[in-house]
Amino acid sequence: MHTAKSLIALSAWLGLQLAASVCLCAAVADSTAVEQWGVFEVSLRGPAAGNPFLEVQFAAEFRRQNRVVRADGFYDGDGAYRLRFMPDAQGTWTYLTRSNRAELDGKAGEFTCGPPSKGNHGPVVVRNTWHFGYADGTPYFPVGTTCYAWVHQGDRLEEQTLATLRAAPFNKLRMCVFPKDYVYNKNEPPYYPFERTAAGANDLTRFNPRFFQHLEKRVKDLLELGIEADLILFHPYDRWGYKNMPADADDRYLRYLVSRLAAYRNVWWSLANEFDFMKEKTMSDWDRFFRIVQESDPYQRLRSIHNGAVLYDHGKPWVTHASIQGYDFDKARTWLETYRKPVIYDECQYEGNIPRRWGNISAQELVRRFWLGTAAGAYVGHGETYLDADDILWWSKGGVLHGESPKRIAFLRKIIEEGLAGGINPMNDKYPVAGLEGRYYLYYFDAHQPAEYEFDLVKGGPYKVDIIDPWQMTVTPVQGTFEGKLKVKLPARPHLAVRIRKAE
Repeated sequence: MHTAKSLIALSAWLGLQLAASVCLCAAVADSTAVEQWGVFEVSLRGPAAGNPFLEVQFAAEFRRQNRVVRADGFYDGDGAYRLRFMPDAQGTWTYLTRSNRAELDGKAGEFTCGPPSKGNHGPVVVRNTWHFGYADGTPYFPVGTTCYAWVHQGDRLEEQTLATLRAAPFNKLRMCVFPKDYVYNKNEPPYYPFERTAAGANDLTRFNPRFFQHLEKRVKDLLELGIEADLILFHPYDRWGYKNMPADADDRYLRYLVSRLAAYRNVWWSLANEFDFMKEKTMSDWDRFFRIVQESDPYQRLRSIHNGAVLYDHGKPWVTHASIQGYDFDKARTWLETYRKPVIYDECQYEGNIPRRWGNISAQELVRRFWLGTAAGAYVGHGETYLDADDILWWSKGGVLHGESPKRIAFLRKIIEEGLAGGINPMNDKYPVAGLEGRYYLYYFDAHQPAEYEFDLVKGGPYKVDIIDPWQMTVTPVQGTFEGKLKVKLPARPHLAVRIRKAE
């Protein structure tokens, strides 16, 4: 005889199987098991008449022991409704749907959350004040790049971008949700976020599910590569009307996007690229957008906002880390100490040769900026803008990388990951240095380093010393171990680093 609990589970399973033909997530096909920090999906049939985006409310409560997590569902077109949930604990979870429509209300079921698969360390969170780590405690040091409009280029170029990323050193990628209209990026996207008339007018009350299905596919592609998707929710470079939508459309868009994507563990929210260039929005609008995302997201994904000429107040409680455009690394320590949050220089200009001030720095200069930012206790992002006959520039459309900086950024990433698992913090000295007193020091000597420098190390050694050439990608150990004051002769060339570590 079936128990009441098994009958509930069986009816939920049957309901999910009826919807399998429109299912987008493999978790629904096997509705009884999902890995920790994976995605469990409930898919149901519901009303398609009228305007479901406005008229139907759909959510669920997910329970495990004494915990309750509420997640909003969304309409995916053609009568399909979905709920996505990321379980963060192993064991049995149950769910119960809530809706203003009978077809979607009161649907119950359960599933088992098992161990995470290899490479699944959970979502990235802030830890140790100024740094990041995965939910399972594995260190995470962001080494990001920018490909603003790569998901709006069609499958052939997008697949090429993914192939490039597979061999690149980047573990975070900044990308726009909306298509972009800007220099070297004038093509129409294959999909639009809202339904449109033949004349191109947006119906801001009706989302285009195909647009969001495609976006989700690319977010999952990045997840499989171990890359965080830093999603830019608004930007000023637009000819389709998305930057000046009315407040109700802005708010509805944010809630819809969060309901669709928040369950993917590699998602970050960047409220805007160059928010202050969007003159249609006020500072109170940006505060409201942050609150909507924060309140709608059951998992509290990382949240930031990127500046043009004006900095947002990153000290506000809904901001998890500072996203900075600029290369004034001497301010990093002040920002770190003021905000008490991680600082990422997501845009410090681009390696390339376009006739724009921000897109024609050399590979040597970009590598230099990565090291300056690292030695300041912050993190730095990459970008590339080499001219192309077909206007396929990495910074906007993706494709392939042409520059000399990525392999040297990979070298720096290795240096960072060989360092302290908890991250390195800014320290006091004449030259940029980050580390942890008595354990680890990473100095960067810029264009005019001395021929010899005396390091005053705290007691507690002995220490071992390496001279690092960031461009040649070499590490040269200094023979012996040292304590107290230490004089090191430096090669007669600029842009060198010195690493001092406590000898094991």
